[in-house]
Amino acid sequence: MFDRTEFAHRATKKIVACIIGFFIFVPLLLFIFGEIVRSLWNWLMPALFHLGAVTFWQAIGLMILSWLLFGGLRGVGRVGSRRRDWGPMHGRWNARWEERWEQRWQQMSPEEQNRFHEWARTRCGPFSSPNPASQP
Repeated sequence: MFDRTEFAHRATKKIVACIIGFFIFVPLLLFIFGEIVRSLWNWLMPALFHLGAVTFWQAIGLMILSWLLFGGLRGVGRVGSRRRDWGPMHGRWNARWEERWEQRWQQMSPEEQNRFHEWARTRCGPFSSPNPASQP
């Protein structure tokens, strides 16, 4: 039989463990990545570009700035995202697109296929047809 108090106790333990883990691992990861960025910057940038050394907090700032400029944490929070080129949905979306294109291609007459080939060649250069039998 379902015991609500046991379920509530387990759920509370999980939530507390997640909160404690968050407050332990996030600062730890921030420290590790900050030190890596600081060390790499201070090792490479002064020698290569004659730039000054950075402190730990400046390295954290550089890391956050790079995440903002270059797309952040890719793969995190992408569930339900509108971007189709990331994550597990990419393969299915691509397969549907190819299927729709193949259907459209099959419905074209040979003259329409040739016109499309000519138009595509002017824009993209030579390419191979999805249907080798309809090549001119």
